[in-house]
Amino acid sequence: MNSINVFSYLKPELIALLAIDLVIAIILLAAMRFISGLWAKVNTTEELSQKDNFAFGISLAGSIIAMGVVLTGAITGESANSYLVEAIGVFSYGVAGLILIKIGRFVHDKVSLNKINKVEAIRDENVAVAIVDAAAVIATAIIIRAVLLWVEGMDIYTLIAVLTGFAVSQTVLVVVTRLRESNYAKNNQDASFQDALKHGQIAVAIRHAGHMIATAFAVKAASYFLVYQPTGIVTNLIGWFSISLIMTILIFLLNKLARRIILMNIDTCAEVDQQDNIGVAAAEFAIVVSIALILTALMA
Repeated sequence: MNSINVFSYLKPELIALLAIDLVIAIILLAAMRFISGLWAKVNTTEELSQKDNFAFGISLAGSIIAMGVVLTGAITGESANSYLVEAIGVFSYGVAGLILIKIGRFVHDKVSLNKINKVEAIRDENVAVAIVDAAAVIATAIIIRAVLLWVEGMDIYTLIAVLTGFAVSQTVLVVVTRLRESNYAKNNQDASFQDALKHGQIAVAIRHAGHMIATAFAVKAASYFLVYQPTGIVTNLIGWFSISLIMTILIFLLNKLARRIILMNIDTCAEVDQQDNIGVAAAEFAIVVSIALILTALMA
């Protein structure tokens, strides 16, 4: 009986709009494979099915998930004025997200992991670097979605607000990476965090991936506290940065406490940094992301 009631609401117009959304989504998701191939300067078919390059597959998976995250902000199933308006809106939203994802990846390549040639490392099947790359684009996508949903309308002020929020997000992600580098060096006799990734330490990569995604949720939380002000460029900038920083610090402190309780009697630094214990790293990933999700839900 309930299923009959549900189908009674699926009018032909709504079904058509959903079909348009899904077709555009699949086209954009497929485009990520093509663009990922261009970024890595490889033939994707050859890398995935002939060379069995797991690293490229992981990197591509991160890009596809990132595109999916961004599209969830556009595909709502709500009625538009026309099929054309719906198609243009979803496609434009997706393309804007795709461009920002690629800019975020460029920043991560050239600034965050400036001592690693990520393209070359992934071509050489470095899974650790691929994991960090995938986490970086997913984190960027989470932030892009939050910023695009936060703004209202479509004008020059909207563009400035989006770019402002995006710039703040990338700054926070870079800061978190530098702090993780410093922490790694402190716990490992000044050893290099980026060298560990170069040498394929998967556990280190998994833990760092968790911190990046948790940071993305911290930045996302800023959208819950700030009211969009089209002309308040400086206010928006300071607000996004301040709240993002406070939330990041709060997640860091709560994660530290939770990790000591949940992973009691385990030397996580030794296990992850020196023994490449993927199991412990996965647990750390889960803890920090869970803390971020819970805290974000409480703030919403």
